[in-house]
Amino acid sequence: MKKIIVGLSLFIGSICTINAQEIADNAIGLRFGGGNGVGGEVSYQKALGENNRLEVNLGLANEFTNFKATGLYEWVWSLEDQFNWYAGFGGGIVSANGTGIYGAGVIGIEYNFNAPVLLSIDYRPEIGIAGGLDGLNSDIALSVRYQF
Repeated sequence: MKKIIVGLSLFIGSICTINAQEIADNAIGLRFGGGNGVGGEVSYQKALGENNRLEVNLGLANEFTNFKATGLYEWVWSLEDQFNWYAGFGGGIVSANGTGIYGAGVIGIEYNFNAPVLLSIDYRPEIGIAGGLDGLNSDIALSVRYQF
């Protein structure tokens, strides 16, 4: 049984590595979301490897009344040519009814233009852990980033 699990893990890992597309070292831009009302965030991505990155978002949510900071660890896979899809997890803080802490996941698709522009759309479910954020919240957003 151990051999099967190890073999399957190596197979899946090699497929993910083969399909990985090199991502930009850095990207900065804006993320426009619509979870609990309209909001906007300044978004920064830092590559941590060939297909891993850290994303940090700072902004205003819920009709621009609540401050929000989110950090996410993401894996990126190539779909076709300049299309990638990504998934990850993380958490953050929000100033909704006091200060709240939440856990978050993310899944999305992005298009890497020939110019240093990255356009993406993603879905981020968030669940309140402590403080002012209660229950499960969903956030769908469109992002435009400059890569360097």
